[in-house]
Amino acid sequence: MGRTPIDSTPDSELEIKVQPRQTDFHPRLHHKNRPQPPPPQRPYPPLFKNWFPWLVPTIVVINIVLFVIAMYINDCPANSDTCIGAANLGRFAFQSTQENPLLGPSAATLQKMGALDVKKVVEEHQVWRLASCMWLHAGVFHVLANMLSLLFVGIRLEQEFGFVRIGVLYVIAGIGGSLLSSLFVRTTISVGASGALFGLLGAMLSELLINWTIYENKLEALLTLLLIILVNLAVGILPHVDNFAHFGGFVSGFLLGFVLLIRPQFGWVSQKNAVSNYFASKPKSKYKIYQYIFLVLSLMLLISGFSIGLVLLLGGVNGNEYCSWCHFLSCVPTPFWNCEARCSSSKEGNHLYLTCMQNHRSKFYMLADNGNTTAEIQQLCVDLCR
Repeated sequence: MGRTPIDSTPDSELEIKVQPRQTDFHPRLHHKNRPQPPPPQRPYPPLFKNWFPWLVPTIVVINIVLFVIAMYINDCPANSDTCIGAANLGRFAFQSTQENPLLGPSAATLQKMGALDVKKVVEEHQVWRLASCMWLHAGVFHVLANMLSLLFVGIRLEQEFGFVRIGVLYVIAGIGGSLLSSLFVRTTISVGASGALFGLLGAMLSELLINWTIYENKLEALLTLLLIILVNLAVGILPHVDNFAHFGGFVSGFLLGFVLLIRPQFGWVSQKNAVSNYFASKPKSKYKIYQYIFLVLSLMLLISGFSIGLVLLLGGVNGNEYCSWCHFLSCVPTPFWNCEARCSSSKEGNHLYLTCMQNHRSKFYMLADNGNTTAEIQQLCVDLCR
């Protein structure tokens, strides 16, 4: 233990000390002409964590379970003689295709479970319907198409950004789609997760733009994503498709992407994971200036847009009265199909005044003492537009 003893003979009285040759590199003592090696790195996980996707599959399961519950509550054989599959499906049988071409429950059942009904939102202040309607679907084809799309788009996003950010994005975008839809689709109920799905597509676009510098094939990725978005929006011009929910969800998701899906720049990540005190330069900013600008502007637009939309909706404002051509965003009539009848309405006591948006015919109606349902008002609109 301790030092190793040295013989004290005369030949060894003079101790010679040899300075060892400097072999270790020190960043502050290296020769100015010697090239500086790359910064040493600490072991660290990949730059962007890969999350396990469990939320998106859970949302899919919830939507399917709720559809099954809706079919159980609907109990078509107990209320109709024209059900589809009554012999084999029992109370889970579908309504007739004349009433529901998507193979699902009746409008009354969907309304009972939380479908978006503007009359109930405005007059009875059931604002919760803006969120509940995105968990319901009108039929088998409807729920399968939406859930397959959600798996295709949502799982990749959840793997990259985690369940918290994607969950918040999904719900808020869905509410944004319901909000815009309720300002223009006034006489029919609305259900479906399409607004939330378009929110995810909008967020993918803004994520590409705000994190532009980290992508290699920027133009290819941008063109591919734009093509997917345009094709899906084009489908919305078909009848019985609520394109207003698509637009509202897309814009909400696009703005949320600048807020929730922002990534730090590589220089900041490299500096953070380098050996302490290696860099003599000042610390790099976590985000670039343009990222901060997009974040602040998007947050302001999102808050103001939702606030103004809610005020207009609860005030009973009908967007069709201020935009006579906006209904074409949801359905464009062609020789192959007719668009669903759309009417602007105003109510005074028990008197209802409807104006067809297609032929501009108007008529007064006397409402029942207990009020008319949304389906009854829609039928009056259909008769007026014929």
